[in-house]
Amino acid sequence: MDSERMQQHFYQSNGNEVALFRRAAEQRVPVMLTGPTGCGKTRFVEYMGEVLGRPVVTISCHDDLTSSDLVGRFMVTGGDVVWTDGPLTRAVKDGAICYMDEVVEARHDSLAVLHSLTDHRRTLYLDRAGEVVRAPDSFMLVCSYNPAYRSSLKELKPSFRQRFVTVAMTYLPPEREAEVLVAEAGIDAAVARRLVNCATAIRNADDVFHFEPPSTRVLVTAAKLVASGATEIEAADVCILAPLSNDGAITDGLRELAAASLLGAATSDPTATHTPGGSRT
Repeated sequence: MDSERMQQHFYQSNGNEVALFRRAAEQRVPVMLTGPTGCGKTRFVEYMGEVLGRPVVTISCHDDLTSSDLVGRFMVTGGDVVWTDGPLTRAVKDGAICYMDEVVEARHDSLAVLHSLTDHRRTLYLDRAGEVVRAPDSFMLVCSYNPAYRSSLKELKPSFRQRFVTVAMTYLPPEREAEVLVAEAGIDAAVARRLVNCATAIRNADDVFHFEPPSTRVLVTAAKLVASGATEIEAADVCILAPLSNDGAITDGLRELAAASLLGAATSDPTATHTPGGSRT
């Protein structure tokens, strides 16, 4: 169904990603999520963890991530040298979903440890510990990255990408993205639509300004500020516009674009009036 509310995580589906993820889990194949920053990839994984009844172990990838950071290392504890499992090893042993966020940021040599987990072997080899860990059926590897904003020096090898089922994600249609803001922040639906219209206008201007477009995540933050009493312009300025650029001229242009989207939409309804918190009555 289009909208799913679980005990902890609200997730608004945007296609067949839920069904595809379920089928991948049933067939024990890894999944690669692609899409713009803040479009809901992490929330989707958390939601699917609840749907499937599996814990989610999240690893935030970065340049300095080593294979030892993933699988574990020997450490001195109480005068003894003992092996300590890394997050990947713990996820395999626990039959969890291991979610590697922004996997493209990790070094290629660090990702080599995943090869035996992403083919028919489904096995993790801990060479230093002399241990072989076979993944239970419930273990699942999920990676994500944003293909639109990555350095040419940080491309994933085609041979690595082909180990995964790739699920492309994007921003929700405006009316459904507004529903997320209402559900997350409890703001009026009209306010939510104006914030989404503001973000949509800026996203459409991305080809001109060349910056990373505002995400659903920042819209939720802006909505929460509005719910706490900030005006829509204030919330849009500090949550949506400020993170986009340090260039004063570009920021001024974006501010005009945001004001036109917010105030223009509000004044199009002659019966609407603004409360201090930005809602209409």
